[in-house]
Amino acid sequence: MYYLWCMRKAPEIEINPKDLAILTKRVKSHTESMQVIERARILLFCHEGKGVNEIATLMQTYPNKIIEWRDRYQSQGLAGLDDRPRSGKPKEYIDLPAKMLKTISSSPPKGYGRWDAVLIAKELCCSPDSVWRALKKGGISLARKRSWCISTDIEFVPKAADIVGLYLDPPMKAIVICVDEKPRIQALERKTGYIQTRDGKLQRAYQSTYKRNGTLNLFAALNVATGSITAKTTKYKTREDFIKYLHELIAEYSKDQDIHVILDNYSTHKKNQTWLVNNPNVHFHFTPTSASWLNQVEIWFGIFSRKSLEGSSHASTEALSEHIMAYVENYNTASKPFIWRKREVRGSQLKNNIVNLLN
Repeated sequence: MYYLWCMRKAPEIEINPKDLAILTKRVKSHTESMQVIERARILLFCHEGKGVNEIATLMQTYPNKIIEWRDRYQSQGLAGLDDRPRSGKPKEYIDLPAKMLKTISSSPPKGYGRWDAVLIAKELCCSPDSVWRALKKGGISLARKRSWCISTDIEFVPKAADIVGLYLDPPMKAIVICVDEKPRIQALERKTGYIQTRDGKLQRAYQSTYKRNGTLNLFAALNVATGSITAKTTKYKTREDFIKYLHELIAEYSKDQDIHVILDNYSTHKKNQTWLVNNPNVHFHFTPTSASWLNQVEIWFGIFSRKSLEGSSHASTEALSEHIMAYVENYNTASKPFIWRKREVRGSQLKNNIVNLLN
């Protein structure tokens, strides 16, 4: 009789494909609690037809526990695997998420730059673990950060509409180009390479000490229709340098062809009426104040910084200039125009911030 009791099998249970996929995902999870993973494993073993005592041995638990979770699933489905409400003292921090949002929207204690879990726990008189759980559940990151730019230009709407209109519906037979400069690019010289860390992985590394060999300014123009870049390096970024670069830029096109140039509000871009009078086919379009992100060449500067400048080493500004122009040449061999996808362009509204979430 003992032998037969040990060898008895759990009654076959049917697990639908949807629940089976969820249980399998829970078993492989690295974030679910141990209780959730354990209950999922029990059901998967029952689904395979293993005996109650065999499962209990594999799980290092007692048979009644196997029977309990099997029966609860059969009667209630996946909802039966959740913990039932317990009697006793109610939770103290039932409104912790709301209190936490209100806290992090205020200034941190004096001397601190931002809130962290320990400071929030001290402010709300609760444990740091409860704060971490609430942060994780709410998808709130205290360390990651993003910047935003709010334009208060009273002419934001017409200026933005003018530029976006050039992107989406440029004039017939006209050229639209985005121009800007990247100043003070340093010619840093230092050793770089790959090293093997203690865990056996290879990692990019660079020497902590470096040598400064001067700086360069980079003028760049993005052809909106083709995505190609026309670039030039200069020692300075004066108005004279800017005008000389524009001369070289428009020389590629015929004088009877209209050229629309999108620029930000940097001082060297303004007060060039004399030059514009002498070049009537060139039309300047200035982005709104604090809205240089409307200039598509800024996208290219981000790509250029990541792929060309990061990790590079240069013994002189001449070597840096050659490096930059080589990258531009390679980029133009496979350049493609950027597609404007932004559905809304707003100048003075910041959505999805904590104040709006609390209301």
